[in-house]
Amino acid sequence: MRTVHEVSKLAGVSIRTLQYYDKIGLLRPAGYTGAGYRLYDDTDLERLQQILLFRELEFPLKDIRQIIESPDFDRDKALDQQIILLEMKKEHLEALIGLARGIKAKGVNTMDFSAFDASKMNEYAARAKASWGSTPQYKEYEERAAKRSSKEEQDLSIQLMSIFAEFGKIKDSDPASSQAQALVDKLQGFITEHYYRCTDEILSCLGKMYAEGGDFTASIDSAGGAGTADFTNRAIGLHGKR
Repeated sequence: MRTVHEVSKLAGVSIRTLQYYDKIGLLRPAGYTGAGYRLYDDTDLERLQQILLFRELEFPLKDIRQIIESPDFDRDKALDQQIILLEMKKEHLEALIGLARGIKAKGVNTMDFSAFDASKMNEYAARAKASWGSTPQYKEYEERAAKRSSKEEQDLSIQLMSIFAEFGKIKDSDPASSQAQALVDKLQGFITEHYYRCTDEILSCLGKMYAEGGDFTASIDSAGGAGTADFTNRAIGLHGKR
């Protein structure tokens, strides 16, 4: 057993942080001394490592708690995905370092912002988070998908893309228009009917994911033309505000 001071020194985490983790139920100590000081065992330290890995990947504390306390949480799978995310983060930082060195050496000759693009990393993080079973929506999706054939899944994907194609036809119009908002309702209803209950909050997150770049944006823009993903996101952002 280690005291809170020993764990703080070992992990490079402040005592105040460990106290806060205990307060919110994220990391409870295994026991206490007679004087009431926190004591941590090896299981606690393993959990702290998981927490700190997620924190390095900028996951909110409430999401971390949901993930690691999920009955479906697979520690080995999570570690594999954390490694991939950390490697992506490393590549992202190396690209930024290279850009900064180039600017220092040569000055700004071209307006190249590609090094700042973290969309692939963000997209993978979203998928990884979902696959850890941290949300009831993902579980609902898995249950429904298990009952469908690959042909049925493919047909649903085509139908979903056809909705984005409809967004594409009006992408140069006002995203607050009744036509655009009717399509948002249609999209939300389709997801709820076939995948999982799509609340307004989830719909908002999906909209942002659609427009972040990467595979999602490419697929949507392929269905409706360049700019469709961004237009869809803007229309979703105005949903319920008309």
